[in-house]
Amino acid sequence: MAASTGAANAAASDLRGPASADSSTDNPTIQYSAILEHLVGDKRAVKELSPGVMGGLPVPFKSDEQKMIERGMESCAFKSVLACVGGFVLGGAFGVFTAGIDTNVGFDPKDPLKTPSAREVLKDMGQRGMSYAKNFAIVGAMFSCTECIIESHRGKSDWKNGVYSGCVTGGAIGFRAGLKAGVLGCGGFAAFSAAIEYYLR
Repeated sequence: MAASTGAANAAASDLRGPASADSSTDNPTIQYSAILEHLVGDKRAVKELSPGVMGGLPVPFKSDEQKMIERGMESCAFKSVLACVGGFVLGGAFGVFTAGIDTNVGFDPKDPLKTPSAREVLKDMGQRGMSYAKNFAIVGAMFSCTECIIESHRGKSDWKNGVYSGCVTGGAIGFRAGLKAGVLGCGGFAAFSAAIEYYLR
């Protein structure tokens, strides 16, 4: 009886053996590490996230010329030139304005009783406007250039960049009149830059 039962079990195992082997080859066990490789590993497919797909407005891809123009506009040289031009225009306007409200414009110091002509008044206003324009242009270019260099060196865009740049600019301008004037110029420009940065931010 036991012998017949053992023979039946052996025959059943022989019949199930190839079938189970085939099923194991047809459905291989999926490794957890293989899944991770496809999800977060080296085999993960890199997909570009487009704003249009994510529900935002579609943004056209930038060409090489556009990227080159953006790099040029973000350079320190372009910022310095832009600040120089802006300072020149602003300084010229400020100089003409201050000359317009000055009652001594056009008067000759050697002959103060002489009434100046319109030509002399306009000439004096132009000279004062040009002087202010040059000074504002120099200060604007120096401040913008030093701020851009400091920001690039620090890798941060905060209020400290303006303070450092103001100190360097004021010190460079003041050192022409001596060490004391340079220190005062550094502190004054730094404080003014800190106040402007605090107000803007």
